[in-house]
Amino acid sequence: MVRFEDLRIFVAAADHGSFSAAARELDLTPAVASAALKRLELSLETRLFVRSTRSLRLTGDGERYLEYARAALSSLQAGQSALARDKTAISGTLSVSIPSDLGRHVLLPWLDEFQQRHPRVNFQVRISDRLADLYRQPVDIALRYGTPGDSGLVALPLGEHNRRVVCAAPAYFARHGMPRTPADLRRHNCLCFVLGESLHDRWAFEHEGDAVTVPVKGDRVGDDGDLVRRWALAGHGVAYKSRYDVLADLRAGRLVQALPDYIGEPSPLYLLCVHRMLLSPAVKRLREFLQARLREFEAGATP
Repeated sequence: MVRFEDLRIFVAAADHGSFSAAARELDLTPAVASAALKRLELSLETRLFVRSTRSLRLTGDGERYLEYARAALSSLQAGQSALARDKTAISGTLSVSIPSDLGRHVLLPWLDEFQQRHPRVNFQVRISDRLADLYRQPVDIALRYGTPGDSGLVALPLGEHNRRVVCAAPAYFARHGMPRTPADLRRHNCLCFVLGESLHDRWAFEHEGDAVTVPVKGDRVGDDGDLVRRWALAGHGVAYKSRYDVLADLRAGRLVQALPDYIGEPSPLYLLCVHRMLLSPAVKRLREFLQARLREFEAGATP
């Protein structure tokens, strides 16, 4: 195994044409430098220098190897510099607001993984479906569904193509039948979500270029996305959920998607903050990490 320090001594000796000069540059004794060169030659099974009492010059093998030694040292030093930059830049405390359902079941494990990769990053996590007041509350970034309005917030996309899907437990559809068109939802128990004063009881779709909206109702209304999902899993009714929220359940068969020929309304996921100056290296790295995880999640490469 070639030692990093032996390569440094070899390159310095080649540059100076002297063991003693190389030793002085690296703050070593000439004996240590000479031993390093002998060790390197033994490892490579070739002579790198022609030595005499007055001169030191490279052999043919030494000249060829010098190019690779310089490249190896340069790569190693670049790697050390990159790690040093990461350790100084990817650090600090991030206050993050995340939505209830996606946050608990998908994002929290990913935040754990990110923190394992970057142990100098600390998280303060708030879970709520309400959009945090980023101007008044101590929140650095928020992850939220939906196309942001003209609020002045910086909105960076994480999952732009996410949409809502109609789904329910297999047992529910076994009892009540599978809806074939959005109009069929009127006879189903629809689990509605309320956010603030807004009740989401009009479910919108696209079909063959036409917009279709159907009013729905049911015996349960919740202001927490995770609660609505749990009701659906328990067989209490039909939910209209972000595909990200229920993707794992659909793949596992715990929920079944209905109306696959009808395109649900967009539900893109965004990272929000109040100003671009808050996009620190840690925030940028987190966004890149979450984008990669979402791509893998959509492709079925992550649970």
